[in-house]
Amino acid sequence: MDGANRHDKMLVKETLDGIIIERPSPDNVIQNICMDKGYDYPDIDELVEEYGYTTHIRRRGEEKIEKKIPGHKARRWVVERTHSWMNRFRRLLIRWEKKIENYLAMLHFACAWITFRAAGLFG
Repeated sequence: MDGANRHDKMLVKETLDGIIIERPSPDNVIQNICMDKGYDYPDIDELVEEYGYTTHIRRRGEEKIEKKIPGHKARRWVVERTHSWMNRFRRLLIRWEKKIENYLAMLHFACAWITFRAAGLFG
């Protein structure tokens, strides 16, 4: 973890080292990693390959080709939208809990509430 003024490129190794979920063997399953143009550097490509990932990086200078499929909605800004929904829970936005267990419980409750609301169960 570092400040917001540090380039993402500098944090790739620390991020990959910080993954706590056990990955399947690269021999059995292809591991993919998607990154934006900010990671388009040869040393990042080498580092990610060392960790056994297949990289998907939009290269600088590439233009995005818009492909619209009838009946499918665009899936852009999913993370930002979800963070916006989480910020509507004031208890999460302003963390008053001192115990991590209480904060984590509220986080789970907020995720469940958002999921039920998106599913249309609460009207």
